[in-house]
Amino acid sequence: MDRDNQFIGQSSAFLDAVERASRAAPMRRPVLVIGERGTGKELIAERLHRLSTRWDEPLVTMNCAALPETLIEAELFGHEAGAFTGATRVRAGRFEEADKGTLFLDELGTLSMAAQERLLRAVEYGEVTRIGSSRPIRVDVRIVAATNENLPELAERGEFRADLLDRLSFEVITLPPLRVREGDVEVLAEYFGRRMAAELHWEGWPGFAEHVARQLEEHSWPGNVRELRNVVERAVYRWDSWREPIGHVQFDPFDSPWKPFSPATRKAQTGASAPAAPAQPGGADLDGIEDLRAEVDAHERRIVEHALGKHRWNQRQTAKALGLTYDQLRHCIRKHGLAERNDED
Repeated sequence: MDRDNQFIGQSSAFLDAVERASRAAPMRRPVLVIGERGTGKELIAERLHRLSTRWDEPLVTMNCAALPETLIEAELFGHEAGAFTGATRVRAGRFEEADKGTLFLDELGTLSMAAQERLLRAVEYGEVTRIGSSRPIRVDVRIVAATNENLPELAERGEFRADLLDRLSFEVITLPPLRVREGDVEVLAEYFGRRMAAELHWEGWPGFAEHVARQLEEHSWPGNVRELRNVVERAVYRWDSWREPIGHVQFDPFDSPWKPFSPATRKAQTGASAPAAPAQPGGADLDGIEDLRAEVDAHERRIVEHALGKHRWNQRQTAKALGLTYDQLRHCIRKHGLAERNDED
């Protein structure tokens, strides 16, 4: 996804989310956008604004996680001169800047309870009061908020105001992760690849080799579309010739035999005369390995199957033990054809 061609995909899960945004756009009510990182929450917010009657008014964005708690309220509601140390002049907040338009609050779940309380009043009464002032200011703002947090669960634990959640959830649009968007990896990879080839002034687009296309399709994409874009663009720019299909892809740009040790590893190796030879995976004879992908897949299958057995096929416990999300573990189970069992057994 990018600003020039924002919505690329053909899966029903993706198209349903886009359609729901289009239907909600003309409404003046708040909208919550839920999704993992890299799924396009900000692009949905832009669509909600551009297709609304407020399209020619400001779209103001604020990342609630990017500011320290002490500055959040001043950013949202503004302040008077002298309201606190460093406040040398009057400053309008994001609500005032977004008057008649849309305010997009990203990472909503990180707001403090105090900021949530003031936000609730602004949503309920359409009024904000600058810090250091007692005079309310009327504002007409449509709020779109986004998060990757489970807000109902936070509300149950008392970490998010339930009444604010009620006010903001007129419509809730949950964006599907890339791993469940059937067919979209191929479409997006092709788009990003062609665009990078044009940027490099290649004379043509060679496409992806079959094994690379399979690797892209089978990857779990924890970073979703943003990660896919980086992986594809990196693969294209590193490739030597536009005449041959892209034959190599690196998912982890930090993977290197020369990457620095962590402090703990460096301390453990201090004084060693020479680094120990790396252990051979699964006790295998490395000289006999010819298909790296098959070897890695087989090793991954053994690890997952062993962990599932250890946790009596409780998939949530297994995912936590392996450092995976529940959806990533489910992907591995389907990928390796492991027998399905009740994950609550």
